[in-house]
Amino acid sequence: MMHGKTSYVCLPCRASYKQPYPGHHDNDRVCPRCAEPLIHVGSAFAAPKRRDTAGWRTLSVLLHAGVRFHKSCCGGPGYRPRTLGEVRERMAYARTTGEPFAQALVRRDLPWQP
Repeated sequence: MMHGKTSYVCLPCRASYKQPYPGHHDNDRVCPRCAEPLIHVGSAFAAPKRRDTAGWRTLSVLLHAGVRFHKSCCGGPGYRPRTLGEVRERMAYARTTGEPFAQALVRRDLPWQP
C-alpha cells in the first residue's frame, strides 16, 4: 500500500514541496534550490503564493513557534492565523496572560480585545 505525502517548506526560498512521510532512517531533507533544511509542516498545509510576503512572514512566525498543519481525526489542523494582524493580537494576548505563544496562536477567538 502506498503511503501518502506530506508538505515540507523552505522559508528562505518561499517554496513548498510534497514528499513522502519521514521514516525512522530518513536523513534531514534539504531544499533542492538552496540546500537549507526543509521544515516538515504537515499534510493539511496550503502554501501562500511566493509573492505574498506577509503570508510567508505569518507562516514563519507560526513555524518558529512550533505550530504545524497536521490533520486531526475530525478534519484539518484547526484554526491558524492568516494575517500579521491576527498574529499580533494573539502574541499580545499571550504576553498579557502568560499563555504559551504556540497555544495562543491557534486560538480561534480571543476572550478579550487588546
